[in-house]
Amino acid sequence: MPRILFLLSFILLGVNPSIAEVQSQAITYEHNSAKLKGVIYWDDEIVGKRPGVMVVHEWWGLNDYAKQRAKMLAEAGFIAFAADMYGDDKVTTHAEDAKGWMQQITANTKDWQQRAILGVEKLKEHELADANNLAAIGYCFGGSTVMQIAYAGTGLKGVASFHGSLPPAPKASHGKIKAKILVAHGAQDKFVATEKVNKFTESLINAGADWEMNIYGSAKHSFTNPDSANYGIDALGYDKDADNRSWARLMEFFNEIFQDNGKID
Repeated sequence: MPRILFLLSFILLGVNPSIAEVQSQAITYEHNSAKLKGVIYWDDEIVGKRPGVMVVHEWWGLNDYAKQRAKMLAEAGFIAFAADMYGDDKVTTHAEDAKGWMQQITANTKDWQQRAILGVEKLKEHELADANNLAAIGYCFGGSTVMQIAYAGTGLKGVASFHGSLPPAPKASHGKIKAKILVAHGAQDKFVATEKVNKFTESLINAGADWEMNIYGSAKHSFTNPDSANYGIDALGYDKDADNRSWARLMEFFNEIFQDNGKID
């Protein structure tokens, strides 16, 4: 129903989204000598500008899963950019490689934020993107990344973290978080201790953020990824119900944040 309601808003504006013809375009950019290459998706049956959403990948790199999520967003009426946070074609199925690449990015929070914000700028530059209505979503490492974008005080309308590591809001962000926040978390996520969840939520309260967390009782880490069991890590697992429910809530969230056409910074 949320997705239907969103598409109906386009119909009322004279747009016909009935036949999805999703197009894609590779976008190359560079940050700190790393050669980054993301992919932007849009439905060419929709005329004119539309809200934009950046998708940030799991710690495995910009693989087909992140691209598929961006394509799904395009099918739902958005323009979506699957951003590249590692660069140099770094994609793996090995946890040790993924962990090392992730740690290289997260070691310097300022650089981490800058690289993510650069991806937002690439989305914003596209001729079909409504620069006044932008958001970002992320999975696992990507969930932490979109939280860092929010903490940087950028003008995104909203961010959504799916099974992210939940970094707490730093004191410097207090009173400056403009993006509304949606968090989807698995109660069985062994990668994120209860104490860390509590510290995260307390920090958002102290920061004065507009936030919401949905916790799915049977869900493990990486519960939205149908291929999560293929990585050979017991703590990972797909949960179809949690996946579907969290995606439906995301569509509702977008309906809420994009109904106001006010400008972002």
